[in-house]
Amino acid sequence: QVQLVESGGDSVLSGGSLRLSCAPSRDIASIMYMAWFRQAPGKEREGVATIDSGGRTQYAASVEGRFTISKENAKNTLYLQMNNLSPADTAMYYCAADSWVAYSLRFASHAYAHWGQGTQVTVSS
Repeated sequence: QVQLVESGGDSVLSGGSLRLSCAPSRDIASIMYMAWFRQAPGKEREGVATIDSGGRTQYAASVEGRFTISKENAKNTLYLQMNNLSPADTAMYYCAADSWVAYSLRFASHAYAHWGQGTQVTVSS
């Protein structure tokens, strides 16, 4: 079991940047797969970025080149650096984790057992 706590959500103007954080309740180095998802009102939850225990990352096409997922073992924290934000990025952002996620399911919300409560990101034009 692992509890996840997100923070860093805010309201920003289009073109701005934010960094989200996710703090797990146990050693982040022991968590095999972590990811950021987001859900806008009336839409399904979608995968944004994933990272495995070896630091390998994947990104959704909609955020490639603008978002960066990373983790800092010394601070036991997962990050999502978001640059050049647009109103289309407005959503509740969630941190997710699991001990095993098949490669083909890394962006599938049902593949992750552990979730945080979410942090709201609002981008206005």
